[in-house]
Amino acid sequence: MADEELVELEVLGVRRQAPLDQVVVLLLDVAGRRLLPIVVGVAEGSSIAAAQAGVAAPRPMTHDLLVSLVRTLGAEVERAEVTALVDGVFHAALVLDSGQRVDARASDAIAVAVRTGSPVLCAPEVLEESGLEVEERAPEDEVEEFRAFLDTVNADDFGSGDEGGRGPSAPS
Repeated sequence: MADEELVELEVLGVRRQAPLDQVVVLLLDVAGRRLLPIVVGVAEGSSIAAAQAGVAAPRPMTHDLLVSLVRTLGAEVERAEVTALVDGVFHAALVLDSGQRVDARASDAIAVAVRTGSPVLCAPEVLEESGLEVEERAPEDEVEEFRAFLDTVNADDFGSGDEGGRGPSAPS
């Protein structure tokens, strides 16, 4: 898969999605304003979130071990690619600096990429099929909404400002 065909994604984070209590990693195509949600396992979601937060386990976890192994063998992870969506399952690959490709689950590829600071790229057809459009609000819309709010409120809506505390004492 050629680089120029792929779309770079930003790993926004990991969320629990109600009502099914699924763990979802959220990826954003900044240029196209599309969000790619990928359902992952609890362990993989925790691994991605921990790496994003810079939390290091006292002993290497699976994804830390994989990164250490790749580096010990003299290679680096160049990028992670989300390559396909087959029967509802996201397929991915880790691409090493030698050009070698390692087949991976999307969650594992993302967890490794976050640890190595490598970009996460996605096949355009995957984004077309599973990406969600992100609504972009223009600043003018926000100003108009704020003006409409101001038209509907008055000073009484904000209370006395006393907040139940004691104000400054008057001179006696």
